[in-house]
Amino acid sequence: MVADNTAGSGDQSEGDSPVSTKSSRYLEMEPASEDNGRHENGDMEMAVSASETLSPSNVVPEKAGEPRKWMWSVMFLCFYGFMASIKPGEPFITPYLLSLEKNFTREQVTNEVTPVLTYSYMAVLVPAFLLTDFLRYKPVLIIQGISQVAVWLILLLGSSLIEMQFMEFFYGVTMACRVAYSSYIFSLVSPLLYQRVAGYSRTSVLLGVFTSSVLGQLCKSVGEVSYYTLNAISLGFVSFGLLLSLCLPWPKRSLFFNRKEEQRELAASVSTKSELDKINPKEDGSSSAAPPCSASRWRDSVFVQMLLEVRNVVKNPNLRLWSLWWVFNSTGYYLVLFYVHILWDKVYPASENKKVYNGGVEAVSTLLSAATSFIAGYVKIRWNIWSELVIGVITAMQAGLLLLMANTPNIWVCYTSYILFRSFYQFLVPIATFQIASSLTKELCALVFGINTFLAIILKSIIILIFSDKRGLALDVHSQFLVYFIYLTILAVVYLVCAAVVITCHYRNQNRRRDGTNDQTTSIELSPAAANSETEPLSNSTKCQEIKGTSP
Repeated sequence: MVADNTAGSGDQSEGDSPVSTKSSRYLEMEPASEDNGRHENGDMEMAVSASETLSPSNVVPEKAGEPRKWMWSVMFLCFYGFMASIKPGEPFITPYLLSLEKNFTREQVTNEVTPVLTYSYMAVLVPAFLLTDFLRYKPVLIIQGISQVAVWLILLLGSSLIEMQFMEFFYGVTMACRVAYSSYIFSLVSPLLYQRVAGYSRTSVLLGVFTSSVLGQLCKSVGEVSYYTLNAISLGFVSFGLLLSLCLPWPKRSLFFNRKEEQRELAASVSTKSELDKINPKEDGSSSAAPPCSASRWRDSVFVQMLLEVRNVVKNPNLRLWSLWWVFNSTGYYLVLFYVHILWDKVYPASENKKVYNGGVEAVSTLLSAATSFIAGYVKIRWNIWSELVIGVITAMQAGLLLLMANTPNIWVCYTSYILFRSFYQFLVPIATFQIASSLTKELCALVFGINTFLAIILKSIIILIFSDKRGLALDVHSQFLVYFIYLTILAVVYLVCAAVVITCHYRNQNRRRDGTNDQTTSIELSPAAANSETEPLSNSTKCQEIKGTSP
């Protein structure tokens, strides 16, 4: 039931590879002012068309007060991210629905309520992604705040099954709108500061999730607060987050849809023309007097060009591997996150036990996930050789943890397995993020991650519709975790088989190259005289020609 706020974010390299060479004809980096830099989804930079890029000498220098302006804007946005993440009742939503206060059955929550979250997330993600860029972030953050308020109002006031399904719908809208926050912060600073502010935004969200989980656990264990009161506290926090979203500044720039306005504003700020413009004023006027038609502008837009460039991703083995990992493994990860609280309640019913530690487990898993993500940044191996093996081993361990969770009657074994399961996934997230982003331009990177996420949601919806939904097999939660175990086991076998093929081919090619080098060395050593007989006559004849040429 609790969606992970930390997945999928990470710092990425800014380099380009052969995959992005074609798109570089359409894209070129441009200096940006400190207070209105470019962005995208935690990792992507804004670029402009090469035909429209202005010379750095034409960029207006920063004013003295602008650095302080962007600093305060980033601080305010990080504070918003922290406060919007504090929902102490979130780890206890499932126990609340199954308690006597709401009195829903486990079958209703498992097969009729929870699946709506995935369906709504799939339906809203693409519109949210496009509207985030078109409306320039702030309206989408306001929609997210309104959705969160709706979630907790329905939890407090709703009592019917259809109302809980609407609650899950608004929760899916909230998840889909998170892209606006991860992208917004990059519209406030220049590209030189992207990595730093990405760390700020990620840290603020992690601190918010950790604080929320700890606060919820303390209220439940120490204060013995009821689920209703805990949700009322959460409503207060999300309402405050909505007010903060209304106070956010409105960015002037975005990734795909607002580039023309940005260029016109930047061109208007240039006080002097270049010497070429002064010499050929008619050409400039004629070019501005004949704007391209709307169809031509659409075909030449960065968004369409990026869609055409996505097909090159599948041609790169490394990008193909990590994109497939993102699609298939994130599907299994979020299936576990959505249903693990129902599993805990079945192993350790909250209605029969006063001590429920969902909040504490979420806090510990958040800290350990952050630690493993940090460690992953320092792992240096030849990923083009060992990627499949690392992914296969970690996926196999995750499958083993799911099997353990599905069969153990001990709640602490379930807690520990869940913490390790999340940590293994979060270890690979920054690696996958870097492997994908380091080979793409930032605009293309945003599109690839969006497509990967959307494909994962489609696959997740199909699995839920078949195995979880009331209209499908409607399996109980233990059976579902066995299905997830089989799913990850199949993935692990595929990864390990691919790893064996890749490693075998690598060492076979390495031995062939070594044998070829030895053969060349042997042939040279066995015929030194032949080599001399070929080179010496050439040098002698050359000397004779030089002597003849210089003689009188």
